[in-house]
Parts: sequence; C-alpha cells; structure tokens
Amino acid sequence: MPTEPAPAKLNLTLHVTGRRQDGYHLLDSLVVFGDVGDVIDLSPGPLSLTIDGPFAAGLSAGDDNLCLHAARAIGGQAAIRLTKNLPVASGIGGGSADAAAVLRGFARQGLALPDALERLGADVPVCLAGRPARMRGVGEVLDPVPAIPPVPVVLVNPGVAVATPAVFAALDRRDNPPMPVPEWRDADGLIRFAAACRNDLQAPARRLVPAIGDVLDALAATGARLARMSGSGATCFGLFDTPAQARAAADALRRPGWWVAQTELHG
Repeated sequence: MPTEPAPAKLNLTLHVTGRRQDGYHLLDSLVVFGDVGDVIDLSPGPLSLTIDGPFAAGLSAGDDNLCLHAARAIGGQAAIRLTKNLPVASGIGGGSADAAAVLRGFARQGLALPDALERLGADVPVCLAGRPARMRGVGEVLDPVPAIPPVPVVLVNPGVAVATPAVFAALDRRDNPPMPVPEWRDADGLIRFAAACRNDLQAPARRLVPAIGDVLDALAATGARLARMSGSGATCFGLFDTPAQARAAADALRRPGWWVAQTELHG
C-alpha cells in the first residue's frame, strides 16, 4: 500500500471576502506548496492511526483526527501511520494535508473520492489537488494560476498553536476586497504580486498571539522580500531572492522553541 507525502501548504495571500449564513467564511487565497511536510503510510489492516515524528506529542490519534475522518469519508480500511514533521495547528495545512494524503492513498486503490471535501477542512481540496491554485469560496473553488517559479522561502513557527476559530472571531471585518487576478512572469513578479495582497487573518492573529509579531519582525530583519503569516498562523514565511540568502536567514532565525525550515516554492 502507498506512502503519500503531505507537503506544507502556504497561503501567500488570504483575503476574507464574506461570510455565509451557515457561518463559513468566504476566502480568496493564493495557495502554494513547499518541499517539507508530513508523511502518510497506509498498511493492510482494520482502520487505525499511529503517530510518530518530531511533533507527534502534540497531536491526538483519537477519533477526532482528520486522518480518520478522511478514511471514514472514503470508506477505506488501513492501518494509518502519520509521521508528523510539521508543527500542529500552525497554518500550513498540516491536518488538511494529512487528510488529503489519506484520501489520495485510498483513491490510488480505486476508492471513489467523497463529495464536498471542504467539509473535512477548507484546505483539503487544494491539498488533495497538490498544485498551486487560487482557492475561493469555502475552499471548494480552485482556479489555475500561472506557473510558480522557484522562490526560496523560510518557514518559522514560534512554537505556539493557534485556534483557527478564535482568529476568525477576532476579525474586524469580513467583507474585504478580493484578491486581484493572479499574474506574474517570474519570481520577482510573484513576490511583488503577493506583497500587494494581504492576509486578513494576520492582524487578529497577532493580537491573540504576540509571538507572531516577533517572528514577522525577525524575518523582516533578515532581509526577506516579503514576511507574512500563512493561514491562521502561527507559522510565518519569508520570501527571498536567492537560496544563499534564505539559508543565512534560516541560520540566523534558529532559537529555542522556534521551528525553522528552509524550502522552495514550486509548481
């Protein structure tokens, strides 16, 4: 049975454009992926979940785990092993990417994907697709974007889990302008496009978790072209012009309690 990667998802932009009557927020986001992430292994057996890896201690293997929700949604039976390399509740799609990897693994065995994948999590459809996209609606609308050029990126998490509902609840407004049409020709153009956009969740998340501001300030101080929070936090990213600059920044940012990873946008 297959081993499936669950790469980190980054929201280079995240515009909150409205709220439905059922309470779900409407999003407009440029989603890309890095080369770091969790790993899912599926082995024959009744449905079960074990978790290992550097962040295993922060995650429950109980019935509320998204991996098990995904397996039940697709009707799959397997012993699932999750190697948790990404921080928990960190805004880089860990849980959704893991669920998507479970769905992908079972789909490779011929099982039909369930409908309304966004009900598992807003990031599940884009993580399942596994390619850069403009994500809209409540996560179910995926539009293609121009090719993502290689851009060196440094990810930093201050070691603080952030509750997504609390961040949305702290929003000052929910009817913000949408993202412009994605357009760029090269890495410089992509960084300029992202810098002209927003993450509407960044300000409320910073108020709730001041350490996010510390990370953003530290990234900016290393010379990042753009320093921004991903998703609802607390992981932030810095975009750089060269791998050497990113490596130097990652080395400078390592400190007790902070998770730092250097990777590259691709797609």
